[in-house]
Amino acid sequence: MLELDLSAEIQALRHTFGDISEVVDVNRLREDIARLSEEAGAPDLWDDTENAQKVTSALSHRQSELARITGIAQRLDDLEVLVDLANEMGDEDSAIEARNELGTLTYLINQLEVQTLLDGEYDERSAIVTIRSGAGGDDATDFAEMLMRMYLRWAERHKYPVKVMDTSYAEGAGIKSATFEIDAPYAFGTISVEAGTHRLARISPFGSADKRQTSFAAVEVIPLMEEATEVDIPENDIRVDVFRSSGPGGQSVNTTDSAVRITHLPTGIVVSMQNEKSQIQNRAAAMRVLQNRLLLLQKEQEAAKKKELAGNITASWGDQMRSYFLYGQQLVKDLRTGQESGNPAAVFDGDLDDFISAGIRWRKRRDDDD
Repeated sequence: MLELDLSAEIQALRHTFGDISEVVDVNRLREDIARLSEEAGAPDLWDDTENAQKVTSALSHRQSELARITGIAQRLDDLEVLVDLANEMGDEDSAIEARNELGTLTYLINQLEVQTLLDGEYDERSAIVTIRSGAGGDDATDFAEMLMRMYLRWAERHKYPVKVMDTSYAEGAGIKSATFEIDAPYAFGTISVEAGTHRLARISPFGSADKRQTSFAAVEVIPLMEEATEVDIPENDIRVDVFRSSGPGGQSVNTTDSAVRITHLPTGIVVSMQNEKSQIQNRAAAMRVLQNRLLLLQKEQEAAKKKELAGNITASWGDQMRSYFLYGQQLVKDLRTGQESGNPAAVFDGDLDDFISAGIRWRKRRDDDD
Protein backbone atom coordinates (compact mmCIF):
# COMPACT_ATOMS: atom_id res chain seq x y z
CA MET A 1 0.00 0.00 0.00
CA LEU A 2 1.29 3.45 -0.96
CA GLU A 3 2.28 5.62 2.00
CA LEU A 4 3.72 8.97 0.98
CA ASP A 5 5.03 11.02 3.91
CA LEU A 6 6.36 14.47 3.01
CA SER A 7 5.15 16.16 6.18
CA ALA A 8 8.64 16.93 7.55
CA GLU A 9 9.80 18.46 4.26
CA ILE A 10 6.61 20.50 3.85
CA GLN A 11 6.79 21.72 7.45
CA ALA A 12 10.40 22.84 6.92
CA LEU A 13 9.37 24.73 3.79
CA ARG A 14 6.49 26.37 5.63
CA HIS A 15 8.86 27.49 8.39
CA THR A 16 11.30 29.03 5.88
CA PHE A 17 8.45 30.59 3.92
CA GLY A 18 7.01 32.10 7.10
CA ASP A 19 10.35 33.77 7.89
CA ILE A 20 10.53 35.12 4.36
CA SER A 21 6.98 36.49 4.51
CA GLU A 22 7.84 38.42 7.67
CA VAL A 23 10.87 39.99 6.02
CA VAL A 24 8.96 40.84 2.84
CA ASP A 25 6.06 42.23 4.94
CA VAL A 26 3.01 41.16 2.93
CA ASN A 27 0.75 43.67 4.70
CA ARG A 28 3.03 46.54 3.66
CA LEU A 29 2.99 45.21 0.10
CA ARG A 30 -0.81 45.26 0.04
CA GLU A 31 -0.86 48.80 1.46
CA ASP A 32 1.61 49.94 -1.22
CA ILE A 33 -0.50 48.33 -3.93
CA ALA A 34 -3.67 50.02 -2.65
CA ARG A 35 -1.94 53.42 -2.55
CA LEU A 36 -0.36 53.05 -5.99
CA SER A 37 -3.62 51.73 -7.47
CA GLU A 38 -5.36 54.88 -6.27
CA GLU A 39 -2.64 57.04 -7.81
CA ALA A 40 -2.78 55.04 -11.07
CA GLY A 41 -6.54 55.58 -11.26
CA ALA A 42 -6.30 59.38 -11.05
CA PRO A 43 -7.86 61.08 -14.12
CA ASP A 44 -4.88 63.40 -14.56
CA LEU A 45 -2.23 60.70 -14.11
CA TRP A 46 -0.90 60.94 -17.66
CA ASP A 47 -0.65 64.71 -17.59
CA ASP A 48 2.83 64.01 -16.20
CA THR A 49 4.10 61.12 -18.35
CA GLU A 50 7.31 60.55 -16.39
CA ASN A 51 5.50 60.34 -13.05
CA ALA A 52 2.79 58.13 -14.58
CA GLN A 53 5.39 55.66 -15.81
CA LYS A 54 7.03 55.64 -12.38
CA VAL A 55 3.69 54.97 -10.64
CA THR A 56 2.56 52.23 -13.04
CA SER A 57 5.98 50.55 -12.96
CA ALA A 58 6.07 50.56 -9.15
CA LEU A 59 2.52 49.17 -9.05
CA SER A 60 3.37 46.41 -11.51
CA HIS A 61 6.50 45.44 -9.55
CA ARG A 62 4.68 45.21 -6.23
CA GLN A 63 1.76 43.31 -7.73
CA SER A 64 4.23 40.84 -9.20
CA GLU A 65 5.97 40.42 -5.85
CA LEU A 66 2.69 39.87 -4.01
CA ALA A 67 1.51 37.39 -6.64
CA ARG A 68 4.75 35.46 -6.21
CA ILE A 69 4.27 35.26 -2.43
CA THR A 70 0.58 34.34 -2.51
CA GLY A 71 1.18 31.87 -5.34
CA ILE A 72 3.75 29.94 -3.32
CA ALA A 73 1.48 29.95 -0.26
CA GLN A 74 -1.36 28.47 -2.34
CA ARG A 75 0.92 25.83 -3.86
CA LEU A 76 2.07 24.73 -0.40
CA ASP A 77 -1.58 24.21 0.57
CA ASP A 78 -2.26 22.36 -2.69
CA LEU A 79 0.77 20.12 -2.13
CA GLU A 80 -0.58 18.90 1.19
CA VAL A 81 -3.93 18.11 -0.49
CA LEU A 82 -2.11 16.25 -3.26
CA VAL A 83 -0.19 14.13 -0.74
CA ASP A 84 -3.42 13.25 1.09
CA LEU A 85 -5.05 12.34 -2.24
CA ALA A 86 -2.13 10.13 -3.25
CA ASN A 87 -2.32 8.24 0.04
CA GLU A 88 -6.11 7.87 0.02
CA MET A 89 -6.25 6.63 -3.58
CA GLY A 90 -2.97 4.72 -3.51
CA ASP A 91 -2.12 6.63 -6.69
CA GLU A 92 1.55 6.40 -7.68
CA ASP A 93 1.14 9.08 -10.39
CA SER A 94 -0.12 11.56 -7.78
CA ALA A 95 2.79 10.61 -5.53
CA ILE A 96 5.28 11.34 -8.35
CA GLU A 97 3.52 14.66 -9.02
CA ALA A 98 3.72 15.54 -5.30
CA ARG A 99 7.46 14.79 -5.13
CA ASN A 100 8.08 16.89 -8.24
CA GLU A 101 6.05 19.76 -6.81
CA LEU A 102 8.01 19.53 -3.56
CA GLY A 103 11.23 19.92 -5.54
CA THR A 104 9.84 22.90 -7.46
CA LEU A 105 8.62 24.64 -4.30
CA THR A 106 11.95 24.03 -2.58
CA TYR A 107 13.69 25.78 -5.49
CA LEU A 108 11.19 28.69 -5.56
CA ILE A 109 11.40 29.27 -1.80
CA ASN A 110 15.21 29.13 -1.89
CA GLN A 111 15.18 31.77 -4.63
CA LEU A 112 12.76 33.88 -2.59
CA GLU A 113 15.00 33.50 0.45
CA VAL A 114 17.95 34.81 -1.55
CA GLN A 115 15.89 37.88 -2.49
CA THR A 116 15.49 38.73 1.20
CA LEU A 117 19.28 39.20 1.29
CA LEU A 118 18.93 42.07 -1.17
CA ASP A 119 18.79 44.96 1.26
CA GLY A 120 21.23 47.38 -0.36
CA GLU A 121 20.30 50.99 -1.05
CA TYR A 122 19.54 50.37 -4.73
CA ASP A 123 18.92 46.61 -4.76
CA GLU A 124 15.21 46.81 -5.50
CA ARG A 125 15.70 48.91 -8.64
CA SER A 126 15.86 47.86 -12.27
CA ALA A 127 19.33 47.39 -13.74
CA ILE A 128 21.39 48.72 -16.63
CA VAL A 129 23.96 46.18 -17.82
CA THR A 130 26.94 47.04 -20.01
CA ILE A 131 29.22 44.41 -21.53
CA ARG A 132 32.59 45.36 -23.06
CA SER A 133 35.04 43.12 -24.89
CA GLY A 134 38.58 43.07 -23.54
CA ALA A 135 41.85 41.47 -24.59
CA GLY A 136 41.61 38.64 -27.11
CA GLY A 137 40.75 40.08 -30.52
CA ASP A 138 37.89 38.37 -32.36
CA ASP A 139 37.56 35.82 -29.55
CA ALA A 140 36.95 38.62 -27.04
CA THR A 141 34.30 40.37 -29.15
CA ASP A 142 32.64 37.00 -29.81
CA PHE A 143 32.78 36.26 -26.06
CA ALA A 144 31.15 39.62 -25.29
CA GLU A 145 28.27 38.70 -27.58
CA MET A 146 28.00 35.27 -25.91
CA LEU A 147 27.71 36.99 -22.52
CA MET A 148 25.07 39.39 -23.83
CA ARG A 149 22.99 36.47 -25.13
CA MET A 150 23.50 34.66 -21.80
CA TYR A 151 22.02 37.53 -19.78
CA LEU A 152 19.20 38.14 -22.26
CA ARG A 153 18.27 34.44 -22.11
CA TRP A 154 18.42 34.56 -18.28
CA ALA A 155 16.02 37.52 -18.30
CA GLU A 156 13.77 35.76 -20.81
CA ARG A 157 13.60 32.67 -18.57
CA HIS A 158 12.33 34.88 -15.75
CA LYS A 159 10.01 36.87 -18.06
CA TYR A 160 11.86 40.10 -17.21
CA PRO A 161 11.32 42.87 -19.79
CA VAL A 162 14.58 43.86 -21.49
CA LYS A 163 15.37 46.91 -23.60
CA VAL A 164 18.58 46.95 -25.64
CA MET A 165 19.81 50.54 -25.52
CA ASP A 166 23.03 50.38 -27.52
CA THR A 167 25.10 47.83 -29.42
CA SER A 168 28.51 48.51 -30.95
CA TYR A 169 29.35 45.73 -33.40
CA ALA A 170 32.91 44.61 -34.04
CA GLU A 171 34.34 44.63 -37.54
CA GLY A 172 34.91 40.89 -37.33
CA ALA A 173 32.87 38.70 -34.98
CA GLY A 174 30.68 39.69 -32.07
CA ILE A 175 30.38 43.06 -30.38
CA LYS A 176 32.68 45.67 -28.91
CA SER A 177 30.07 46.64 -26.33
CA ALA A 178 26.36 46.55 -25.53
CA THR A 179 24.08 48.21 -23.01
CA PHE A 180 20.64 46.95 -22.05
CA GLU A 181 18.06 47.57 -19.33
CA ILE A 182 16.42 44.81 -17.26
CA ASP A 183 13.16 46.12 -15.84
CA ALA A 184 12.19 43.93 -12.92
CA PRO A 185 11.92 44.16 -9.13
CA TYR A 186 15.34 43.69 -7.52
CA ALA A 187 17.01 43.36 -10.91
CA PHE A 188 19.99 45.46 -9.80
CA GLY A 189 20.52 43.65 -6.51
CA THR A 190 20.26 40.32 -8.31
CA ILE A 191 22.34 40.81 -11.44
CA SER A 192 24.92 43.15 -9.89
CA VAL A 193 26.81 40.11 -8.53
CA GLU A 194 27.68 39.40 -12.17
CA ALA A 195 29.74 42.60 -12.41
CA GLY A 196 33.44 42.05 -12.98
CA THR A 197 35.85 40.49 -15.43
CA HIS A 198 34.87 37.25 -17.15
CA ARG A 199 37.46 34.96 -18.79
CA LEU A 200 36.93 32.50 -21.62
CA ALA A 201 39.42 29.76 -22.51
CA ARG A 202 38.79 27.68 -25.63
CA ILE A 203 40.21 26.48 -28.93
CA SER A 204 39.73 29.59 -31.05
CA PRO A 205 37.31 29.23 -33.98
CA PHE A 206 39.01 32.24 -35.59
CA GLY A 207 42.59 30.92 -35.79
CA SER A 208 44.05 28.27 -38.08
CA ALA A 209 46.52 26.77 -35.61
CA ASP A 210 43.90 25.16 -33.31
CA LYS A 211 45.57 26.73 -30.32
CA ARG A 212 43.95 27.58 -27.02
CA GLN A 213 42.90 31.21 -26.83
CA THR A 214 42.15 33.16 -23.66
CA SER A 215 39.92 36.22 -23.94
CA PHE A 216 38.24 38.60 -21.55
CA ALA A 217 35.09 40.68 -21.26
CA ALA A 218 33.93 43.11 -18.59
CA VAL A 219 30.40 43.31 -17.16
CA GLU A 220 29.20 46.52 -15.50
CA VAL A 221 25.86 46.80 -13.69
CA ILE A 222 24.32 50.03 -12.41
CA PRO A 223 20.90 50.73 -10.87
CA LEU A 224 18.25 52.55 -12.88
CA MET A 225 17.14 55.66 -11.01
CA GLU A 226 13.76 57.24 -11.61
CA GLU A 227 15.53 60.59 -11.58
CA ALA A 228 19.28 60.94 -11.22
CA THR A 229 18.97 64.48 -9.90
CA GLU A 230 21.68 64.05 -7.28
CA VAL A 231 24.38 64.40 -9.95
CA ASP A 232 24.77 67.72 -11.71
CA ILE A 233 26.76 67.53 -14.96
CA PRO A 234 28.03 70.90 -16.25
CA GLU A 235 27.75 71.22 -20.01
CA ASN A 236 31.48 71.93 -20.37
CA ASP A 237 32.26 68.60 -18.66
CA ILE A 238 30.87 66.58 -21.57
CA ARG A 239 31.63 66.11 -25.26
CA VAL A 240 28.72 65.05 -27.46
CA ASP A 241 29.35 63.27 -30.77
CA VAL A 242 26.64 62.23 -33.20
CA PHE A 243 26.98 59.45 -35.73
CA ARG A 244 24.96 57.11 -37.89
CA SER A 245 23.60 53.94 -36.29
CA SER A 246 24.96 50.71 -37.71
CA GLY A 247 24.29 47.01 -37.54
CA PRO A 248 26.48 43.90 -37.73
CA GLY A 249 29.38 44.17 -40.16
CA GLY A 250 28.97 47.92 -40.46
CA GLN A 251 25.58 47.64 -42.17
CA SER A 252 23.69 50.93 -41.93
CA VAL A 253 20.40 50.69 -40.08
CA ASN A 254 19.70 54.41 -40.02
CA THR A 255 20.16 56.99 -42.75
CA THR A 256 20.44 59.93 -40.33
CA ASP A 257 23.02 60.84 -37.70
CA SER A 258 20.69 59.99 -34.80
CA ALA A 259 23.10 57.97 -32.63
CA VAL A 260 24.76 59.86 -29.76
CA ARG A 261 28.00 59.32 -27.89
CA ILE A 262 28.60 61.35 -24.70
CA THR A 263 32.05 61.50 -23.12
CA HIS A 264 32.35 62.72 -19.54
CA LEU A 265 35.70 64.49 -19.71
CA PRO A 266 36.66 64.49 -15.98
CA THR A 267 36.21 60.70 -15.60
CA GLY A 268 36.54 59.43 -19.16
CA ILE A 269 33.19 57.62 -18.93
CA VAL A 270 31.66 57.13 -22.38
CA VAL A 271 27.98 56.39 -23.02
CA SER A 272 26.54 55.63 -26.47
CA MET A 273 22.90 55.34 -27.45
CA GLN A 274 21.49 54.48 -30.88
CA ASN A 275 18.29 52.49 -30.43
CA GLU A 276 15.87 55.42 -30.04
CA LYS A 277 14.33 56.99 -33.13
CA SER A 278 15.72 60.50 -32.79
CA GLN A 279 18.94 62.19 -31.77
CA ILE A 280 17.10 64.03 -28.99
CA GLN A 281 15.77 60.77 -27.52
CA ASN A 282 19.19 59.11 -27.74
CA ARG A 283 20.86 62.09 -26.05
CA ALA A 284 18.30 62.08 -23.22
CA ALA A 285 18.75 58.31 -22.69
CA ALA A 286 22.55 58.65 -22.75
CA MET A 287 22.49 61.49 -20.21
CA ARG A 288 20.30 59.45 -17.90
CA VAL A 289 22.70 56.49 -18.01
CA LEU A 290 25.67 58.82 -17.51
CA GLN A 291 24.05 60.36 -14.45
CA ASN A 292 23.41 56.90 -13.01
CA ARG A 293 27.01 55.85 -13.60
CA LEU A 294 28.36 59.00 -12.00
CA LEU A 295 26.05 58.57 -9.02
CA LEU A 296 27.23 55.00 -8.52
CA LEU A 297 30.86 56.10 -8.92
CA GLN A 298 30.28 58.75 -6.27
CA LYS A 299 28.86 56.14 -3.86
CA GLU A 300 31.80 53.79 -4.54
CA GLN A 301 34.32 56.57 -3.88
CA GLU A 302 32.59 57.43 -0.62
CA ALA A 303 32.67 53.78 0.45
CA ALA A 304 36.34 53.45 -0.52
CA LYS A 305 37.19 56.58 1.48
CA LYS A 306 35.45 55.15 4.55
CA LYS A 307 37.45 51.93 4.22
CA GLU A 308 40.67 53.90 3.83
CA LEU A 309 39.95 55.89 6.98
CA ALA A 310 39.21 52.65 8.78
CA GLY A 311 42.55 51.23 7.66
CA ASN A 312 40.94 48.31 5.83
CA ILE A 313 41.63 48.56 2.10
CA THR A 314 40.52 45.45 0.23
CA ALA A 315 39.52 45.08 -3.40
CA SER A 316 35.91 44.09 -3.84
CA TRP A 317 36.56 42.25 -7.10
CA GLY A 318 39.67 40.58 -8.45
CA ASP A 319 40.91 40.81 -12.01
CA GLN A 320 38.56 37.99 -12.92
CA MET A 321 35.51 36.66 -11.13
CA ARG A 322 34.49 33.75 -13.37
CA SER A 323 36.17 31.47 -15.87
CA TYR A 324 34.54 29.56 -18.72
CA PHE A 325 36.50 26.55 -20.06
CA LEU A 326 35.31 25.22 -23.42
CA TYR A 327 38.12 22.76 -24.11
CA GLY A 328 39.10 19.52 -22.42
CA GLN A 329 37.07 19.50 -19.21
CA GLN A 330 33.98 21.59 -19.95
CA LEU A 331 33.57 23.82 -16.90
CA VAL A 332 32.30 27.16 -15.65
CA LYS A 333 33.80 28.17 -12.31
CA ASP A 334 33.13 31.23 -10.14
CA LEU A 335 36.37 32.17 -8.42
CA ARG A 336 34.66 34.01 -5.52
CA THR A 337 32.07 31.47 -4.47
CA GLY A 338 33.46 28.19 -5.79
CA GLN A 339 30.18 27.57 -7.64
CA GLU A 340 30.75 25.32 -10.67
CA SER A 341 28.85 23.89 -13.62
CA GLY A 342 30.01 21.13 -15.93
CA ASN A 343 27.52 22.26 -18.56
CA PRO A 344 28.79 25.53 -20.11
CA ALA A 345 26.23 25.28 -22.92
CA ALA A 346 23.38 25.52 -20.39
CA VAL A 347 25.08 28.44 -18.60
CA PHE A 348 25.51 30.36 -21.86
CA ASP A 349 21.83 29.64 -22.54
CA GLY A 350 20.87 31.55 -19.39
CA ASP A 351 21.06 28.89 -16.66
CA LEU A 352 22.59 31.32 -14.17
CA ASP A 353 20.39 31.10 -11.07
CA ASP A 354 22.76 28.91 -9.05
CA PHE A 355 25.69 31.22 -9.81
CA ILE A 356 23.68 34.32 -8.96
CA SER A 357 22.28 32.86 -5.73
CA ALA A 358 25.77 31.80 -4.63
CA GLY A 359 27.05 35.29 -5.50
CA ILE A 360 24.36 37.03 -3.46
CA ARG A 361 25.05 34.83 -0.43
CA TRP A 362 28.82 35.40 -0.83
CA ARG A 363 28.33 39.18 -1.03
CA LYS A 364 26.11 39.18 2.06
CA ARG A 365 28.72 37.26 4.07
CA ARG A 366 31.47 39.60 2.85
CA ASP A 367 29.47 42.71 3.75
CA ASP A 368 28.60 41.32 7.19
CA ASP A 369 32.31 40.67 7.86
CA ASP A 370 33.35 44.22 6.88
